[in-house]
Amino acid sequence: MKKSEIDIPREAEQTVRQEIVKLLQVSGSVTIRQISQSVHVSEKEALGHLEHIRKTHKDEFVMLPSECTKCGFIFDDRDRLKKPGKCPKCRSERIDEPAYTLRGGP
Repeated sequence: MKKSEIDIPREAEQTVRQEIVKLLQVSGSVTIRQISQSVHVSEKEALGHLEHIRKTHKDEFVMLPSECTKCGFIFDDRDRLKKPGKCPKCRSERIDEPAYTLRGGP
């Protein structure tokens, strides 16, 4: 196995969820794809962790909405964390992923 293929184990004291929280606090806004790549879990698993983080950090959690790249429609009323499938305005499937962040607490 090449040295570049070796996966570095995460710190024993830090859970995946704690790693995601730290990433959200430090990196500004990140997409679910960036989260999954950073903490080495699937996007589906990262979404599950993110849902829990949203509940536990409800005052600090911010979701920057998805936007249709074709017509510019902004999904600002959407509560689901997952990227929408189609634009309700133009029916395009070319939609930017939502981004997530944790703003500073009190």
